[in-house]
This record gives sequence, structure tokens and C-alpha cells, in this order.
Amino acid sequence: MIKKYPFYLKSTVILFGLILFVYIIFILKSILVPLSFAILLGVLLNPLVNAFQKWHVPKVAAIIIAILLAIILITGVVYFISMEMGNFSDKLPLLKKKFGDLLIRGQHQIGRQFNIPLVKQQQYIAEAQSGIKPFIASTVGTVMGTLGIIFLLPVYTFLLLYYKILILNFLYESFAETNSKEVSTVLRQTKGAIQSYMFGLLLEALIVATLNSIALLFLGVDYAILLGLLGAILNILPFIGGIIAILLPLIIATITKDGFNIQIGIIISYLVIQFIDNHFLVPYIVSSKVKINALISIVIVLSGNALWGVSGMFLSIPFIGILKIIFDRLPELKPWGKLLGDEIPVRHKGQIWNVNRKRVKPPPENS
Repeated sequence: MIKKYPFYLKSTVILFGLILFVYIIFILKSILVPLSFAILLGVLLNPLVNAFQKWHVPKVAAIIIAILLAIILITGVVYFISMEMGNFSDKLPLLKKKFGDLLIRGQHQIGRQFNIPLVKQQQYIAEAQSGIKPFIASTVGTVMGTLGIIFLLPVYTFLLLYYKILILNFLYESFAETNSKEVSTVLRQTKGAIQSYMFGLLLEALIVATLNSIALLFLGVDYAILLGLLGAILNILPFIGGIIAILLPLIIATITKDGFNIQIGIIISYLVIQFIDNHFLVPYIVSSKVKINALISIVIVLSGNALWGVSGMFLSIPFIGILKIIFDRLPELKPWGKLLGDEIPVRHKGQIWNVNRKRVKPPPENS
């Protein structure tokens, strides 16, 4: 006989388990962050490794060649960004001076319009700066963590690709033989979703970076290519990244240019690019298997940032997509899969149940 426990006891155990799980992944983030990136990169490079092996390249050599190609590509992008940032840093003192002059003019304008004394405004600015310091410290910590990822990522990726069959056999043997077909389906769909999502994401970022750069170059914004590329990278983060991406060129244009015509042009251009991205690039280029609704996207990105910083923000969307695929394949977890998805039912279950009850008329009292 199976013993049934009360709801409050089961919910308490589940809640405690979730708290313990979140605490563990927070404590082990220095290990789990590079491992998570390695899993995504390993799945992305797996078709390339398989292709090399079909060409009779030894397994170890095929893995090393694929990782080296990935390192060359990533290094090229980082080198380009660093060169552009170097040009930006050369003009940083002049930008600081212009920003200071603009800030002083803005303070006098605010003082005249809203009757706020300059001393009070300086106090507000000092308070804002003190609030930004913890953010800067966390950003430095994220940069140091990124250096750890750079050294661990190739090692983890090589080992994951080398022991791929061992890991797959473990997953198959962890379930009953009767469920082997279901496990195979989940693993195949998960691998396909990650591969198509990552390839689509890279292609989308390339197109958005090109469109951003062309628009900013046409408008005459300084550092147009750098801002366009950063905007495409930030665009990976839903909603939040898009806001930051449009603020960066607006700030640069405000500091370096007079008037507001360029700022208006930037807003219009980015809105058009966002429309193209949301209605054409995402539906047709990015994988349709990773469809997460807007509410869950925002919550999961903010939660990822709270747990693992910037790395968690970028990892959160593909991993929640993996969970959705798994949830959709397990009958007990299908409601959670529907909650994560973006398909909105016309009516909720309560309305359907009420309609069904009305159709089944109760028998007369005297029958």
C-alpha cells in the first residue's frame, strides 16, 4: 500500500529541495559555468567532429581540429572588439570632457525648470555612484570568471566530446529498458534543439550586427561598427539586451553630436531592425523548437543574472529551452512545458469544464 502524504508536507519538501538545488548551483558556479558553456559548444561542434571522423580523421585529432577552429573564430571576434575598444579608449578623455560639459548644462537646465539646487543634484549623483560601485565590483568578478572560462572551456569541451558515447550510455542505462525509445527521442530532440538554436543565434547575431552597423554608419555615429556588434551580442538577451543596445549609441551620439536629429534616427532605425528581427529573423532563422514566452524569458534571464551573473543571463534561454523539450515529453510535466511555451489557449480549462457540465444536464429530482 502506497502511503499518501498531505499536500503541505509534500510542498515543503519540494520547496526545500529547490532551495537546496539553487544554493548548490550558486556555490559551484565557478565549476558549472564553464561546464555549461562547454556542453553547448560540444553539442555545436559535434556535427563537425562527426564529419571529420567520416573523412577518416582519428577521433582525438577530429576533436582538436574542431576546437581549434572554434578558438580561431572566437579569437577573431574578440580581437576585432578589442581593437575597436582601443580606438574608443584613445578618445575617452575627450568624451569625458564633453560628457562633463553636457552634464553641467543639464544640471543648470534642471535647476531652472524644476527648481532643484545644484547641491541637491550633486548629492543625488553621489548616491547613484555609490550604488553603481557594487555593480562595477560584480562586473570585475564576471571578467575574472570569464578568464577562468577561457582556460577551462577547451578542456571541458574536449573531454565531453571524447566521452560522448560513455555519457550517452549512462543516460540510457539510467532508465528502464521499456523507456529507452522515449529517452532516445528526448536526447535527439534536445541535441537538435541546441544545435539549431545556437546556429540560428549566430546567424541572427551576424545579420543584426550588419544592420546595426549600416544604420549607424549612415547616421554618422562614431564607433558605429563596435556599437553595432555590441548591440547584436546584447540582442541575445530578450528585452533587456535590446534596451541596453539602443541606449549605447544614443549616449555616444548625445556626447559627440549636437542636436537630436541623430538620436531620433537611431531610435527609428533600431525599431525597424527590431521589427525585422522579431518578425522575420527569429521565426525563420532561430530554432522554432525553443519558443519561450516573454514572461518566462524575462524572469529566467534575471534569475540567471542573480545566480551566475552575465554568464547566467546568456545561458538561461538555451537551458530553459532544453527543460521545455524534456517537460513536453514527460506526461507528468507537460503542464510545465505548456507554461514555458508561447502558445496561448483561447479558453482556460475552467471555462471548458463549465461548458461540459452545462451540456450534461442533471437528472430530475423525482426520477
